[in-house]
Amino acid sequence: MEKPEPFYRLSVSKQKTSSEIINEAKSVLRTLRTQRPFTPAEDQRKLFGSGSSRAPQNRPPSVFSLHASSFDLAESRPASGVRLSPLDYKPILVISSKDEDSSVSLPKPAVDAAEVRKVSDARAQLFRRTSQGDAFPAKMAPLDHHEEKLDCEEPAMMSSLHGTNDNCLAEQRAYTPFNDKSEQLICNEHSGKPEREDVLKGTAGKHLFQLKGESNQMKKHGIVASQPSSIGWKRRLTGLEDDMRTDESEEEKSFWHMKVLPILHELESEDNVESLCWACTKLYQVLNEGNMLGKRFKRRSMLLKTLYKLVEIDSDPLCLKLAKIILSMKVDGKNLLGACKLAFKVCRNGINDYLIQNDTLLDCLLEVLRTEDLQKNNEALLYCLGAIKFMSGNAVLLNEMVNKGAVEMLLQLMKQINSIKENDLHFSSLGHLLVQLTATLRNLADLPQTRCQLVCSGAVSELCVALEQRMNDKDVCTYIVRIFSKLSSYNDFCAALADCSRCYILFLALLNKHQKQQDLVIRIIFILGNLTAKNNQAREQFFKEEGSVNTLMSLFQTYHELDLKEEKWYHERGREEKKNPQHPSKAEDVLIKLIRVLANLSIHPSVGAALAAAHHVVELLVTVLEYKSIEVCEELVINAATTINNLSFYKVKSSAVQDKKLRIAEIHKFVIALLDAKNQDVCFSACGVLLNLTVDKDRRALLMEEGGIGKLVDCLRDFGPADLQLACLICKTLWNYSENITSAASCFGEDTDTLLMLLTSLLDEELALGYGLDRGDHHKLYWEMEFKPVAEKLLERIQTHRSSVSAAIITAF
Repeated sequence: MEKPEPFYRLSVSKQKTSSEIINEAKSVLRTLRTQRPFTPAEDQRKLFGSGSSRAPQNRPPSVFSLHASSFDLAESRPASGVRLSPLDYKPILVISSKDEDSSVSLPKPAVDAAEVRKVSDARAQLFRRTSQGDAFPAKMAPLDHHEEKLDCEEPAMMSSLHGTNDNCLAEQRAYTPFNDKSEQLICNEHSGKPEREDVLKGTAGKHLFQLKGESNQMKKHGIVASQPSSIGWKRRLTGLEDDMRTDESEEEKSFWHMKVLPILHELESEDNVESLCWACTKLYQVLNEGNMLGKRFKRRSMLLKTLYKLVEIDSDPLCLKLAKIILSMKVDGKNLLGACKLAFKVCRNGINDYLIQNDTLLDCLLEVLRTEDLQKNNEALLYCLGAIKFMSGNAVLLNEMVNKGAVEMLLQLMKQINSIKENDLHFSSLGHLLVQLTATLRNLADLPQTRCQLVCSGAVSELCVALEQRMNDKDVCTYIVRIFSKLSSYNDFCAALADCSRCYILFLALLNKHQKQQDLVIRIIFILGNLTAKNNQAREQFFKEEGSVNTLMSLFQTYHELDLKEEKWYHERGREEKKNPQHPSKAEDVLIKLIRVLANLSIHPSVGAALAAAHHVVELLVTVLEYKSIEVCEELVINAATTINNLSFYKVKSSAVQDKKLRIAEIHKFVIALLDAKNQDVCFSACGVLLNLTVDKDRRALLMEEGGIGKLVDCLRDFGPADLQLACLICKTLWNYSENITSAASCFGEDTDTLLMLLTSLLDEELALGYGLDRGDHHKLYWEMEFKPVAEKLLERIQTHRSSVSAAIITAF
């Protein structure tokens, strides 16, 4: 009868095929699990976190002050983008001799030189604006032809609003183009009336002059001007777009005076913050009701100036209301920047989250994100995204973002940023924007619906493009790696990332560039561990990348040395252990996750064989087992033992594991001690090492000497019923150990009966499979194909040698 061979020893006469090796490896080799690197929350909400690589002087500020002066009072609507040509005419005033005694007279020359300069400067300013395409300041649009004209001969009639709202009327006067000193002087000289009476006639909202070449009033007084038709005049001066109306219906005028203007009066006169907030709420509702939000609102100048002045009040609830209204008015340029900063300032304080949840500021910010030009409004988008990033730290707002399409908007914006190349002037500043964007995506990545959107939308490729372009920007790289770190824990995203073949090159480049940046390194290693945990193609592809193993070994050596220095530091201070042994140090954590990658790679037959022959790999793994105790860092020891176990599976001629078998054996006491850890993974790793040691006949006795048999039986009892893979490994180790058995009692000692009882129970199909009812057919198949054959052989051997001893004793008696 052929003598049965120890498990793990290959038959000399028949070399196993690759498929056979893989199938066997699945039963004895294990990938490793580990926790995702922990990212502590920032103490304060800032554009750039405390760990930012950007120097304070090279990044936009997170703290700033806002005043009315932060806004452009001359801007009432976004520019049309049309640069206007200078006017090619000058009005000519002609006084008929017949009208010399008329009540209308020309302005008299100013006697005072300063007054002359004032008029001259004002006129020059007017023509400068005209030549630049901005003859009318923001707050004014030419009057509708239905509006009444002011006859400078007649006294101006004040409306009933005069007495109740002087401030609003003064604002309106200030927002008229004729607020320019030159026009005011002419008007005042002509009429001789107080300025307010000259500017206002009738209701508060009416403009008093109408710049028409064919004006009947001008003809009446003999004022002749050579100029284009009224329609051409308006278009040339204002550069109006098709969707910009300058006229308004009687219904709109009535709505303004009846509903909007009273609220502006309230905002002008009220000094109680709660009342101002309530007034702003009413104002937004009224503007929305009257379809006055956005660019189509004619009188927005007066409204905006009132709102800008309220920014001076230091109240976050009020600023929230103001930011929402101003953004809803579709402001541009400096005003858009001011409004985004206002929103940023409110969102920066987490206490305001409950206010933001009950408002629609998020909608306004997402609209800015969706519509504004990336390069033109770069800084405004930065603070807009910063505010959205802060909101994403709140669970309620985070879900709201996903439901409102924030993920798609962010990806579209990322594509735009990725299209800007490094030689572009905006490349550097857009990096600040990309930090906010990727930080927001990182928060959104916590939600399952986000993960689905990112997988389906091809986000992986865009994130990899950004990673490649911003390799020198540690902040951007860190946030993108954090996104991958979160999402690679899920099979669907991990598969999508594995399909992006360029990711391996990028990860290796980052590891080489930022080798001592632990927060970045540990996450990349964690991602690689996830990629190689279940994907054999990923294992092979990563291994074949140039310098992949060398990069891992360089990191291994670097963080191993850091760990040794830390241990020495504790030892020199008379402290044998670190402060918190439950949590690994930063260096230990890197080593834990790096060794996990090696263990996962070793599952692939050709990769595993190559790693088993790599002496520097095995040397470092053995060194970890020699200097690190399980009390100090259990997970690190487990991973090192498991990886050695995996590599020892490959019986290649140049196996470094076989060369170092003596050194591995010298630490047998430590390995056996691992069985006491009462940890399933620890026991599995230790059993793997012991199984390889028991192939060597000279080392088998060590198991009994150190109490290893009893510990193995305990592990079989504690974990065997639920973990048939571990139970199978224990049975194989005991089979190797008992190869030369003469009696069960001498071989297994006092644990013989317990072992017999456990094997009998585990071989009872109904009882054994009852532990794995929730695992389906896989558990049953493993029990039948892997565990049962080994356990039956072991049970038969023990029973045979136990009964033979009993028979010999009976015969003697």
